[in-house]
Amino acid sequence: MTVDTGPDTIRKHSVLIAGHRTSVSLEEVFWRELKSIAQARGKSVNSLITEIDEGRGGNLSSAIRVFVLENLKP
Repeated sequence: MTVDTGPDTIRKHSVLIAGHRTSVSLEEVFWRELKSIAQARGKSVNSLITEIDEGRGGNLSSAIRVFVLENLKP
């Protein structure tokens, strides 16, 4: 059996938001870019996700995807 680990593979990632553990399901390409954005800002992924969580109106995974896309704009 082969496990798909391509950029569109969705995986659950455990995160800590405001002291509460939860999980988000994201495609690997979004997770990698989110980690890159956090590193560029000198933040942990958890603190960046906490910021995204505070401003979201819907699903956290969707809010993260939108955040990543908005940060890819020139």
